[in-house]
Amino acid sequence: MNKQVNRTFASLLLVGVIVILAGGIIGLGMAPIAPLLGAIAWVVILMRITGVSFKEAQGALIKGIEPGIAPLFLFLLIGAMIALWLGTGVIPTMIWAGFQLINPNWFLPTALITSAVVGTVIGSAFTTLSTVGVALMGIGITLGFNPALVAGMILSGAIFGDKSSPLSDSTNLAAAVSETDLFAHLKNLMWTTIPALGVTLILAVVLGFNAGHGHSTYQGLSLTNLLTPTWWAVVPILLILITALKKVPAIPALLLNVVVCSVFFLLNGHSLAQLSDLIVSGFHTTSNNKTLAALLNRGGMVAMMDTIMLIMLALGLGGLLSHLNILKAVMNPFVSKLKSQRSLVFATLVTGIATNFLVGEQYLSTMLPGQLFKEDYKRFGFSPLALSRAMEDSGAIANYLVPWGVAGAFASQTLHVSVLAFVPFTFVALLSPIFSLLSALTGIGLKQADQTN
Repeated sequence: MNKQVNRTFASLLLVGVIVILAGGIIGLGMAPIAPLLGAIAWVVILMRITGVSFKEAQGALIKGIEPGIAPLFLFLLIGAMIALWLGTGVIPTMIWAGFQLINPNWFLPTALITSAVVGTVIGSAFTTLSTVGVALMGIGITLGFNPALVAGMILSGAIFGDKSSPLSDSTNLAAAVSETDLFAHLKNLMWTTIPALGVTLILAVVLGFNAGHGHSTYQGLSLTNLLTPTWWAVVPILLILITALKKVPAIPALLLNVVVCSVFFLLNGHSLAQLSDLIVSGFHTTSNNKTLAALLNRGGMVAMMDTIMLIMLALGLGGLLSHLNILKAVMNPFVSKLKSQRSLVFATLVTGIATNFLVGEQYLSTMLPGQLFKEDYKRFGFSPLALSRAMEDSGAIANYLVPWGVAGAFASQTLHVSVLAFVPFTFVALLSPIFSLLSALTGIGLKQADQTN
């Protein structure tokens, strides 16, 4: 699709998309699926006026969805794995251990650091959220913490780990698009990532000591009597870590975990029909304790279907906006008017964040600023490291703050907290672009062309 779109018309389209999404989701409190469908219809119908056929629009929509096929299949596997980790006692064991080891006053910083360490080792925020994240949510809620606050801390740690790991897809993507060395990129990221984590850790300590959770500590300890720890929990956890360290791709790594857990489930006296029901419909405890049921009744492929529908629509909208050249028509005139290094970094950050809200897709939001500004970074005397960090500090992490974004929707579904609720507490995602902008304003940590590491 190489047709040029009038800038004014493209701007009208984007304004319409923003009004439909923001008005429906934030203004009217609707679930994102219907507004996304409305935004797609808006773009397809108005682009028909410019001569774009319905067939071309359909092709652009499908192209947008194609890169998301792997993540969508991954989400189904994660749903199955969560159910199996519950059904075989892995997550209950993690919750039991958490109640034994964690001081409630230090729970929030512990959740933050645990998620950060696991995320760095695994290299995937999604896997971190769906394993230790689920267990930490259970502990935090039972201790009486605000679920949105707990989710924000877990997510902040997972994002830090994802940004700091050489195994991370988004980190590798930012380095590849900007044509820079991966480990030099990781080192340069620390100028913004470590301050963001440091401030978040301070906030976690302060909020943890002022959360008013003391009365719930006894409730949490009493729940441990209903949880039966098992030695088996070590096996699938180690399997996740080993496959990550061996750089096994996410889908076969999770599929292997699902198979191993399924075998253990069957060996413990369950039938194939029960296994099928667990994987598809999720785990349902037999306990009559309402608190325990609220913690453990989750998982399964069916539970992921709302998220998958949401992501498919968001990816389809992103395909229309990108493959019909609507985004480029709006952005190109602004790119040519940039006059300084500071304005270039600022434009990169704004583009990455705005693209996330427009298309809801993390990878496209990371790549688009790189494609738009790569030559300008060379023209202004920047090292490619400056571009890769700005891409990651905006495009790669802002997706967790978007209700219709791939990452935001997944985090919401997995942790059972709405995106709009946990956004104010996802401090690492909020602070990273701020520290990136401060770096541009002060010049601290901003790599020039003669600085390669």
